[in-house]
Amino acid sequence: PTDVRQGEVVVYEAQILDANGSPSSGSVDWRVEPASAGLIKFDGRFVGYQPGNVEIVAEPSGESSGVAAELTVTIQARAGPTGSFSVVGHGEVTDRFTSDLWLQGGFAYSGSWGTRNGNSGDRLYAWDISYPSAPVMTDEVAVDAATVNDVKIREDGTLAVLTHEGSSPNGITLLDIGDPLHPIAITQFSSTLESGVHNAWIEGDYVYAVVDGSGSAAGLRIIDVSDPASPVVVASFHGGDASAPFGQFLHDVYVRDGLAFLSHWDAGLIVLDVGNGIAGGSPANPVEVGRIRTQGGETHNAWYWPAGRYVFIGEEDFGTPGVMHVVDASDLSNLREVATYRVPSTTPHNFWLDEENEILYMAWYTEGIHALDVSGQLLGELDKQGRRIAAFRYDGIGGCFTGSGTCSWAPQLHDGLIWVSDGNSGIWALRPDFQ
Repeated sequence: PTDVRQGEVVVYEAQILDANGSPSSGSVDWRVEPASAGLIKFDGRFVGYQPGNVEIVAEPSGESSGVAAELTVTIQARAGPTGSFSVVGHGEVTDRFTSDLWLQGGFAYSGSWGTRNGNSGDRLYAWDISYPSAPVMTDEVAVDAATVNDVKIREDGTLAVLTHEGSSPNGITLLDIGDPLHPIAITQFSSTLESGVHNAWIEGDYVYAVVDGSGSAAGLRIIDVSDPASPVVVASFHGGDASAPFGQFLHDVYVRDGLAFLSHWDAGLIVLDVGNGIAGGSPANPVEVGRIRTQGGETHNAWYWPAGRYVFIGEEDFGTPGVMHVVDASDLSNLREVATYRVPSTTPHNFWLDEENEILYMAWYTEGIHALDVSGQLLGELDKQGRRIAAFRYDGIGGCFTGSGTCSWAPQLHDGLIWVSDGNSGIWALRPDFQ
């Protein structure tokens, strides 16, 4: 094609002919001029970055004869969704810094992090979000923790789990949420979780807990919670170098379709069969399916999108700063990084994908919430393709965990609104006004 849309992937082909016009053997080298206007891969796949005219050039590999084929291509500006965010409501928390959140029905839970005003992050807060314009804190659960980093609610709405870090003993607490606005602690479980649990996932009768540290005492624990009063560890997994320091620790876990996606920091993303059947695994017998170390390492979080066949990975690197990586997961045993999204300031935190509308919401700390169009085939540098729909600092500019300004930790799409936990100020309800 000679007319393409910005961010659209197209494939070009070239044929090498001899002096008589007959097909000749040999491979082709590709380039685009100017080079900044797009990306062309070794197999002729091209994606345009800048609207305007470019030249696609094909040359026989290794030749210096000056023989080339050129095609002038016009890149049209992307006609994807556009819009902005607006604030709907705010549930303020000022006595503690806020960590993760999870919503279901008309209620939400948020955790707490670190120390603020002499208060440790030892609380889970329950919220009535029936009226998003005025979230109401209805209860709190105090636990023995310096940080309640994560909270998850089981799909059936009867059980929740929160994590303990920075205290002794660490572990998880299971909550009876028969009355969701007033959760009740069932039990604290700490066996083999003593060094602290950073994140967790609850799926059916199993909790997948991420244990802090390195070596055999750390990694993934899969816990049978069919009897919430008597949890039992049924399996463990550590996918990094057990003798390595901090850089091999497990940071997060995401479970879907019988697959566990482990964000294993510098060991990369590791996929386990925990009941999918692709490798004969189960919760009691997790089996590795595939892994990838994205460029830069520091794999912090992941979202698997089966329909799109992608995994979106956050790189929490405060020095570079961090990047969102896109991995082609069409073959889970042969994962391939295909695209990135960068913001030239701070680093991303957690993500949520609106799969129906193909929009990825990313919490980006002091840069607020970013909404990215991830429709179609993804290739190259997405931040150069006109795919950013909106970015929003809903509480102005400040610093993370300083007490003022935007500090986006985690987004969740719920009943058409994006709810965000903010490290400085509690939870926010935002309306995505996109067209």
